[in-house]
Amino acid sequence: MAILVTGGAGYIGTHACVELLNSSQEIVVVDNFSNSKQEALNRVRLLTGKDFRFYPADLLDRKSLTSVFSENEIDSVVHFAGLKAVGESAVVPLRYYDNNLTGTINLCEVMREFGVKKLVFSSSATVYGHTNNVPITEEVPLRANNPYGRTKQMIEEMLVDLYESDPTWSIALLRYFNPIGAHESGLIGEDPNGIPNNLMPYIAQVAVGKIRQLHIFGGDYPTKDGTGIRDYIHVTDLANGHLKALNYVRDSTGIQPFNLGTGRGYSVLEVVEAFENATKKHIPYRIVDRRPGDAAVCYANPEKALNELNWVAERNLEQMCRDTWHWQQWNPNGYEKKQLISASGLPYATDYTHIAPHLNQKGHKH
Repeated sequence: MAILVTGGAGYIGTHACVELLNSSQEIVVVDNFSNSKQEALNRVRLLTGKDFRFYPADLLDRKSLTSVFSENEIDSVVHFAGLKAVGESAVVPLRYYDNNLTGTINLCEVMREFGVKKLVFSSSATVYGHTNNVPITEEVPLRANNPYGRTKQMIEEMLVDLYESDPTWSIALLRYFNPIGAHESGLIGEDPNGIPNNLMPYIAQVAVGKIRQLHIFGGDYPTKDGTGIRDYIHVTDLANGHLKALNYVRDSTGIQPFNLGTGRGYSVLEVVEAFENATKKHIPYRIVDRRPGDAAVCYANPEKALNELNWVAERNLEQMCRDTWHWQQWNPNGYEKKQLISASGLPYATDYTHIAPHLNQKGHKH
């Protein structure tokens, strides 16, 4: 039996695929490459030494999705696929509603058709909107304040209705806070299109010389240094949260939300300082006007995930910064477009020694 990973070529999806494969799980990946690269999956194969089926399919194409289920014995789904840029969602909201909601509806209908009712859903802390109830627990009312966040909130509500109509479903709603970092190997990481929307890849591109200076949005928040405070979580810790959630849904029925965060907030300037200390790179910055919709303070209470999933974030901010820099330093232009075949028959880029010189040919540390 296999786990279907939708959006498995994306930033969080690739890291989850690595952890799933390393825990001896069989996976099937679906991705339409709207915000990801084929090369990312090649590197997942290199890192794990394992192959898996991949379908270049879109969740809006129900026929293709049905073929995936017809051709594989799937028992559970980890659902990452979706458009994810907050700013873009305000410009083209209908595209976000169509893609994120319709894609999830198609997925759930096909799952139901094939009797697959175990689902881990990639949600977001944006469902909470602005709240003064920090640290944020799962009981805080949902008040998403941008189209992206509202698509996540609507999908959560839709999945609650689905479970209430059929209590044989088992669903985990994982509300991410701020994923940063990269795999410790430096082979996979965040590769945004254009100027990054998120803080850490923006800092990393300044450090590598692609962008002249960091723009910090807002220096007049009611915080200790005037910049916004967020809960940053290492993407590998986040990926491991999906393994724990998958075990949870496989062993139970019901629907439950879980915060995935560290429970500690850092300001933008604290992150900049941590990155400079970890990498010895100076990050020039300029404080500009706030962005509409940004909250002053947002960090998680992750106790429920600890108590019910036996999950806790293990990596600190220094490691998040260091791993981000390894990825950006060895991949200044993101994923390279090479696709050759290794001696083992697995496709991967021909030579990674310039990307991660501390790895041997099989992708493992010396």
